[in-house]
Amino acid sequence: MKTLLLNKSEVYSLIDRDKILLAVEDGYRSFNKGLVVQPDFMAIEMPNTHAGVDFKGGLDMGGGYMTLKASSGGYAKNPELGLPRGMNTVMLFEASTSFLKCVMDGTWITGCRTAAAGAISVKHLSRPDAKKLCVIGAGNQARHQLRAICRVRDLSEVIVWNANEDEREQYIKEMTEETGLKMRGADIEESVSSADIIVTATIGRQGPVVRREWVKPGTHIAAIGADMPDKQELFSDVFSGAKVVCDSINICAKNGETHHALDDGIISKEDIHAEIGEVLLGTKPGRENAQEITIFDTVGMAIQDNVMASMLFKNAVEKNLGTWYSFLA
Repeated sequence: MKTLLLNKSEVYSLIDRDKILLAVEDGYRSFNKGLVVQPDFMAIEMPNTHAGVDFKGGLDMGGGYMTLKASSGGYAKNPELGLPRGMNTVMLFEASTSFLKCVMDGTWITGCRTAAAGAISVKHLSRPDAKKLCVIGAGNQARHQLRAICRVRDLSEVIVWNANEDEREQYIKEMTEETGLKMRGADIEESVSSADIIVTATIGRQGPVVRREWVKPGTHIAAIGADMPDKQELFSDVFSGAKVVCDSINICAKNGETHHALDDGIISKEDIHAEIGEVLLGTKPGRENAQEITIFDTVGMAIQDNVMASMLFKNAVEKNLGTWYSFLA
């Protein structure tokens, strides 16, 4: 048996954002059906830096695959070596045999599956008539989020805030050309208070930026950037009185935006309304009225990588993409 190798451009050629949304929804349902085995992720950091590698692994019993993804970031000197500051690699194993079916670049997997999570929350937790989106951040994930969210809501305006105004203006220029949406920049208070939907997609290390008093009734917040205990984008009291939905309560309580609200005593674990898979399965309600503030907290789960990697592998085989290699020769 041989293993398929897929590089970054080959993975990109297989990207279908609508199919990714459906695949990640299926993954969330599997998680809350008890069909996913997903140990805690492991993070290894270089001492006294923000550089390191996260490892997320999991088994999808429904799909029949195991995955392990390595995601690195914070390597500031890498561009001098011709390398990106962060890299992603996914290994796809056949669950029944443990055979390594595919090794693929995970850059697009990480970006697109995280964006799908935000868009799924918008689809199921924001008001159906929500039209004004606030994007906080102007990096790659902020771009992925906009591409995904505009697939599930008919947006009338996108308001952008970023700590670096030059990056914000570049984001607005590029994404206006790409999407055709009406976009503008604003200060943080106006950006938040004007929005029906808020997506936070910064690196999360500069401290919280979204204040409770700016968030109007009926707003949905997709909290994306805080995926480690030392990251935070929302002031803890934003959670007060809000309907909180996590991808995984256990993971978000340790590493996500939710853990700050728990640590500060704003909410207890019992106050967390649901996991998103429960909403998708219909065992817990999503939005129940036009006035409630909803928060979706996602740290990211191995099942998202799993369902997307298995889909990409099958599509690559069908299209005869990639390079086959024998590790057992």
